[in-house]
Amino acid sequence: MALKIRLARGGAKKRPFYRIVVAEATAPRDGKFVEKIGTYNPLLDQGNAERLVINTERAQYWLSVGAQPTDRVVGFFAHAGLVKEAKKAEQTKKSQPRAKAQQRLKEQAEAAEAARQAAAEPAAAE
Repeated sequence: MALKIRLARGGAKKRPFYRIVVAEATAPRDGKFVEKIGTYNPLLDQGNAERLVINTERAQYWLSVGAQPTDRVVGFFAHAGLVKEAKKAEQTKKSQPRAKAQQRLKEQAEAAEAARQAAAEPAAAE
């Protein structure tokens, strides 16, 4: 029985609310789960204590038993100090400008830096 610690969505349309649950890997996202170990309400402000509530004792137990958290839950656990922050994969290069455009941007940056230095030299001489 492979266990996952994941989010189960609740709430109304466009008003999400998530439970952090331990469930079998084959169970549906919002279906049967073994235990609820916390909640996450993304609509609340970042500083609000009710935004993320985790029962740390139960989370540590399930991690020790071998339950695998999802990427989002690893971030929550890292924020709570239960696990190390996961290393994020580097983005693909598809979104970057092509080689000629990168070269133009580099030349513009160099020209702007030279102009700044030229403007700073007369002010330093006075």
